[in-house]
Amino acid sequence: MTDRLISCDDHMDLSQLPADLWTTRLPASLLDRAPHVEERDGRAVWVCDGKVWGRWVGKPSGSPTTERPVKAIYDAFDRAGIHDPSPRRAAVAELRLADMDRDGVSAQVIYGPVHQITTDDHELRAACYSAYNDWLLDFCKAAPERLIGLPMLPETPAGALAELERVREKGGVRQVVFMVANIDPKLDDPAWEPLWQALEESGIILSWHITAFAKPNARVAGKAASVFENTKLFLANFVEPFVDLFAWGILERHPGLRMVLAEGGAGWLPWLVQALDHQHDQLWEAKEFWADKGGAELATKPSDLFRRQIYATFQDDHVAMALLPFFGEKNLLWASDYPHPDSVWPFSRQAIERQMGHLPADVRRRVTHDNAAELLGLGGAS
Repeated sequence: MTDRLISCDDHMDLSQLPADLWTTRLPASLLDRAPHVEERDGRAVWVCDGKVWGRWVGKPSGSPTTERPVKAIYDAFDRAGIHDPSPRRAAVAELRLADMDRDGVSAQVIYGPVHQITTDDHELRAACYSAYNDWLLDFCKAAPERLIGLPMLPETPAGALAELERVREKGGVRQVVFMVANIDPKLDDPAWEPLWQALEESGIILSWHITAFAKPNARVAGKAASVFENTKLFLANFVEPFVDLFAWGILERHPGLRMVLAEGGAGWLPWLVQALDHQHDQLWEAKEFWADKGGAELATKPSDLFRRQIYATFQDDHVAMALLPFFGEKNLLWASDYPHPDSVWPFSRQAIERQMGHLPADVRRRVTHDNAAELLGLGGAS
């Protein structure tokens, strides 16, 4: 294993952002509706248009709104024995870098608040994304080869393209993310074609991430089964749009388009790609039968497209490790999920040893470092 790791799925959560991020960055026409921090029921929370988005943990110790937020939300910090008076350390560059050093991580790919910016107003949501993106890119200037912030794109074709072009002009953007489960229209619509072209031409990587939490099921509320409601969202977050990449020829038309599937694991991919290969073979062997049933002229086998253009992050995935002959090592990207409670930080090396101890050293290095360095162009990350 490499002496230093690259983590391809870490976070900058809503709860840790500066309280004035949107009140100082939104256009004047939207400032009266800017997301801001209020105290409600003894807690500091983000509020937008009267709707609570989530908690804010920036109150200092001793404040009536603190309520031990580190332990309540960020068990990773508590687990590491870190009890900072202000638990916003993930949004303080020097503290975040210190946490990375503690875990032997040379670079992090940083995803933002992927489900909490929930306004239905498209103009306001796009403006909130832009303001957050500007703040994030400024934050990452503290160590641009180590802090790889991912700007968020709106979920409409025109909005996504406009924001991609805007952040691209700023320079230094390697990867972006959008909430594919919430896009409108779906990926089969030709309206997305300009976005694919722009991504391919720019070389910027597109990411999807688990994006939403399920609403409580009243029938099972309070029971163990309700914990697994979020698992159902996997279909909308990954399976349906993943298949669309092949079904509508998106990957084949754009061979330079690269995609990262984040925090969905990787063990499920071999079976699905195998199934797509099977359907592809059937299509070509019986073209006349499938011609009036939605058959498509996909010349390249899905498994070849996958190996050429798709990457998946994983945190602790023993199934994926057992299926490395399929992946060929190249398409997997290790992640720590810092600073979430279910992350492996600051014990990433132990987690890697637990699931990769049987693998050759060169394979472990590729999965925990080299794949990411090559994909992101991090020549100095070692």
